[in-house]
Amino acid sequence: MDAYQIKTTPDPLEPYLIAQGYRVGGLIFLSGQAAIDDDGNLVGVNDFQKQVAQTFANIAKLLESSGSGLSKIIKVTIYVTDMGRFPDIIEMRRQYFTPPYPADTVVEVRSLALPELLIEVDVTALADGKIVAAAGGLA
Repeated sequence: MDAYQIKTTPDPLEPYLIAQGYRVGGLIFLSGQAAIDDDGNLVGVNDFQKQVAQTFANIAKLLESSGSGLSKIIKVTIYVTDMGRFPDIIEMRRQYFTPPYPADTVVEVRSLALPELLIEVDVTALADGKIVAAAGGLA
């Protein structure tokens, strides 16, 4: 099985020697996304909501460039610098995801790649197919 690199232009992760993501078979794996715009600038210093919006704009852009989208996310890992933001994370889920919701892990970390970052999110998504909701066990 081959892994195909996902790359947009410009690529704000390139200076850090990080791939934006890969498509492997029917799955897409993205590197952690944060509130960095296409020019490599931090968006939303001290503003959690603005950072969330830019982070998910980045995720959506990468998934769409691969023929996928937010509705095909099956696993999300959310890194925050303050677990007190958990109510905001619940709202984020309502805003960006629909049932059936993706599998999810939330981790509090001391810091992220840049000291001003408040959140980073990595996802695994379907490249093809659809997500089927289960009614107690496997569908």
